[in-house]
Amino acid sequence: MKQRRLILRSLSGTALATFAVSSLPLRALAQAAAGTAVKLSETDPQAIALGYKDDTTKVDAKKFPAHQVAQICAGCQFYQGTAKDALAPCQIFAGKQVAAKGWCSSYVKKAGS
Repeated sequence: MKQRRLILRSLSGTALATFAVSSLPLRALAQAAAGTAVKLSETDPQAIALGYKDDTTKVDAKKFPAHQVAQICAGCQFYQGTAKDALAPCQIFAGKQVAAKGWCSSYVKKAGS
């Protein structure tokens, strides 16, 4: 009987922990939608991994030879703002805002741009 209770407790604890971890991106997206998202820092580990820069003209051409200066976050399909917004949420960097004139290696031209 004790073993059964222990198993049930551990299973419920595991399920709760799994739910908490899986809902983290949802919380970040909710923050972004509420306007409480913070500006993405160029020193953020994910930003570094994707070569994010606040200014597309500052991108290392040797490291990212496919980069073009005309590519800016505001013209990317992942950018969640308008071209007039200086900062806006990005689907790549959940819970963070990126600069409209920024760039990262995940850039994909927005349809119709």
